[in-house]
Amino acid sequence: MLVIGMQESLWTGGQRIWQPVVDYGTAALVATLLAAVQSRRAHRFNHLLQRPLHWFIHMWAWMPLQLLAYIILMYGLRIVLYALGGVSLQHRPWGEVMAYESTKFMLFYGLFSGIHFGVRSYRAWVDERLHAEQQANLAKRAQLLQLTQQLQPHFLFNALNTISALIHNDPNGADLVLTRLATLLRAATDAGQRPDQPLSEELTLLRAYADIMVQRFVDRVQITWDLDPTADACRVPTMGIQPLLENCFQHVVERRLAPTCIAIRVKRQAAVLQIVIEDDGDTHRLPERRGVGLANLELRLQSMFGTQAALTLQLRAGGGLRAQVSLPCVC
Repeated sequence: MLVIGMQESLWTGGQRIWQPVVDYGTAALVATLLAAVQSRRAHRFNHLLQRPLHWFIHMWAWMPLQLLAYIILMYGLRIVLYALGGVSLQHRPWGEVMAYESTKFMLFYGLFSGIHFGVRSYRAWVDERLHAEQQANLAKRAQLLQLTQQLQPHFLFNALNTISALIHNDPNGADLVLTRLATLLRAATDAGQRPDQPLSEELTLLRAYADIMVQRFVDRVQITWDLDPTADACRVPTMGIQPLLENCFQHVVERRLAPTCIAIRVKRQAAVLQIVIEDDGDTHRLPERRGVGLANLELRLQSMFGTQAALTLQLRAGGGLRAQVSLPCVC
């Protein structure tokens, strides 16, 4: 508007180029001051952003007073600046001035209010979205911690059964298992405060559990390990592999007298981590429903990785079950 005013002054033969600078400069200065005042008041009406009509009514409540202040301040500055330039300010009758300036003021006041409302609405939407994401993350973390803690009594029950089976026939073995159980429980308690942990730490817990169970079924089970060292840093659900191994002992080793071979394999393929635990038992039919451990693990995988993770069960040729967990390799 300043550039246009200067062009008009030159086209109409005006000799004082500073006059349009004063005219439009004073308008801009006073309008900026009033806009700053309006912005400071606006935060008090953020609760009305979802009701635009009420927001605009509250924001425009002081518009008549601001219009009067705008005209008085703007023309007061012009009179002073013109006087400093040795010229008296010429203007139309005050009635026409009020009508013209009021129309211009209301137009720009409405435009500014609309932009102001849009900016504040966007900020409020962003803040609400961030808050919702934070709450969702907290809820997810609480759910994962709850699911992790549910596994600890389940594991403890099975470990105590192992000690109970050994304590009369093999006191030394029971003492050894009890010592390992104490070590394992300390690690599991610390790990239980985290919904996930590196695979290397998870395998430490799994080996401790495997040692306890092998001590109980010393002549009836053999465990082989095939681990990919490049996968050690991948994060997995805390105590998430253990239910797969527990199933082998509960549903196979404990129910048969013949020796059972259990294979534990971990492999990293690009960005995918695959964990497989299989046995050569007498299973020839997939279970109709998942038990507590597997159902818990599926919920944790879904909560942490969504559709990127999966737990599958497959029958082995000749008998036995193959359980596989596939999940993103996040380090």
